[in-house]
Amino acid sequence: MITLVIEDEKLAAERLIELVGKYDSRIEVIKVLDSVEKSVEWFNSNPHPDLVFMDIQLADGLSFEIFEKTEVQCPVIFTTAFDKYTIRAFKVNSVDYLLKPIDYEELAAAIEKFRLNFGPKAKQEFKPDIEIYDKLINQFVHPYKNRFVVKVGLHIRSIPVEEIDYFFVCEKSTFICTKEGKNYAIDYYLDRLEKLIDQQLFFRINRKFIININAVKDIIAWSNSRLKIVLNNPPDEEAIVSREKVRDFKMWLDR
Repeated sequence: MITLVIEDEKLAAERLIELVGKYDSRIEVIKVLDSVEKSVEWFNSNPHPDLVFMDIQLADGLSFEIFEKTEVQCPVIFTTAFDKYTIRAFKVNSVDYLLKPIDYEELAAAIEKFRLNFGPKAKQEFKPDIEIYDKLINQFVHPYKNRFVVKVGLHIRSIPVEEIDYFFVCEKSTFICTKEGKNYAIDYYLDRLEKLIDQQLFFRINRKFIININAVKDIIAWSNSRLKIVLNNPPDEEAIVSREKVRDFKMWLDR
């Protein structure tokens, strides 16, 4: 089986490829694309694969736009960071979805569904329903995430954004810290998170922290015209508003 991955988060793409290889090492991922534009160009100039794994929200738009700009002659399994109930109504014959962080058993079930419904003639049989994608585009225009799914050992937990004090980076991984003071790893870069969360509620103070306004306990004038943020659940590293963000931070507080 030849597959294509359309995903703009490097860590998420790597995890997906790893899980696909675990399911069947003979499955070949021929390319990883990270935008609508690159995907359209690729489909216009390459033989289409047997199956595509496609993230819904890409750096330059929604992946559903790909179907409006080019012909995709193969089935698609969507991946999404958004709550599964939001798109349950749009789950139809040729379209499946996986909720991030992707669970191996769910991935295996999605691939089995693909093989059962399409088999070796998938590309010839697949006819995307453009009306479905139009509805999905409307559904996902400028949404904010309401919760994050995290793994706790063998268990999966859904954490509402209201329970998150801040996001932070530690040793090249991204974590959330909850109001309970517990930390959980998530498969996002902070650059990506900024586009997914309500910026009325959250603010990125520097390269390592995005904080919830309700988690701010105190604000202290710091060296070099910076500000130190005292949070309800203090992180190991001081949360300092970088000098170039101080003005925007003050405006954010004054909304």
